[in-house]
Amino acid sequence: MTEQAPPRVLLADDQTLVRTGFRMILTADGIDVVAEATNGAEAVETARRTRPDVILMDIRMPVMDGLEATRRILTGAPGEPRVIILTTFDLDRYVYAALTAGASGFLLKDVTPEHLATAVRTVRTGDALLAPAITRRLVQRFARHGGSETGALHRDLTPLTPRELEVLGLLARGLSNAELATRLHLAEATVKTHIARILAKLGLRDRVQAVITAYETGLVSAGERESSARGSGTTEQIQTEAHEQS
Repeated sequence: MTEQAPPRVLLADDQTLVRTGFRMILTADGIDVVAEATNGAEAVETARRTRPDVILMDIRMPVMDGLEATRRILTGAPGEPRVIILTTFDLDRYVYAALTAGASGFLLKDVTPEHLATAVRTVRTGDALLAPAITRRLVQRFARHGGSETGALHRDLTPLTPRELEVLGLLARGLSNAELATRLHLAEATVKTHIARILAKLGLRDRVQAVITAYETGLVSAGERESSARGSGTTEQIQTEAHEQS
């Protein structure tokens, strides 16, 4: 079996020290940093030219911010890269908009070296970086403002079977694959198959967008809670949960 090539990463941040630090961390872990960008416009051009697997994208940058750059990069581009949004605030009001724009998750800039490398490898394989419980927190805080500010997905759930609707609803309440398997008396592999089919039928990138869609379509309301779902947590707990869900 051929070993998979290391992820190819584009760093987009206007702070030289941040880019330098991330490059050193990723390179030391065998990850290939193919290019750097100092603003959003440069990130868009560089992404099209170098076609990275993963982009680490800062939100606040000159010329063009990271949100607009993410939208442009992920709109109809062949071989779309995965975008991880970088922020200094774990509940930055822009994070929700970034997720609905197509980002696969977000990281705090004080992320540990181990978590940074794991995050890149996680989204490169097609998984979302955020645990469903953390996504639920974001949606609960921002979904009430409506789609005009967040770029709502407005998906139609009619293609889903009753079982798939059930899986999506529980996923949106923060249950992990293992918890879903226990609740529904299914094998964990079967749960993963259901999630894959949900994503395919709704044209969604990953489970982050699936959770957002569940709230925006009304399948789950922002006030609903699941006793087995994880609630709030520290930055370290949030980052740890991301790995548990991947």
